[in-house]
Amino acid sequence: MHISAKVLVALAGLASASSVAIADVPGKDWISKEAVTEKLTAAGYTNITGLEADDGHWEGKGTKNGKIMEFHVDPHSGAVTKEEIDD
Repeated sequence: MHISAKVLVALAGLASASSVAIADVPGKDWISKEAVTEKLTAAGYTNITGLEADDGHWEGKGTKNGKIMEFHVDPHSGAVTKEEIDD
């Protein structure tokens, strides 16, 4: 492997490792897990599990209308931005 190829491989590895570490940490200005849980409960969710920061939003699972759902929540407003049935 040429030196330039080795450098590119090393840089790609560093970029991917650093993005993973940053993506899973809630921002300082994010609403708390407790506030997210309150918002989800008000939206009809029960049995909320796996609530964690991921890729710029809160995500997790919960039961809504008798179905297990996966959801994404805006970290600033607490609004549900995505929800789908968990297969």
